[in-house]
Amino acid sequence: MEIQQIEELVAKEVLKSLRDEKTVITSKTLLMGEAGVLDSIVLIELCVGLEDRASELGFEFDWTSDSAMSRSRSMFSSVESLAKEFFNQLKEER
Repeated sequence: MEIQQIEELVAKEVLKSLRDEKTVITSKTLLMGEAGVLDSIVLIELCVGLEDRASELGFEFDWTSDSAMSRSRSMFSSVESLAKEFFNQLKEER
């Protein structure tokens, strides 16, 4: 999979977690912080959804490890940054 496909996958999972079909999600959409579209509960739902998608792709998406959490601010800042982390973990597993 290409990074653009992963960004689309993450954007779809964000929309699914938000349960709001009216929101426009792009790679630059902020996920956390003042302008972010996610609260902490929706973030967890998103990560669980991404775990499921990763399983379908044959790898384990790890958003709970110490190293993932140390990168959490940057990893969860935007769709693009979360997609990059997902993509990197996908590449490492293959």
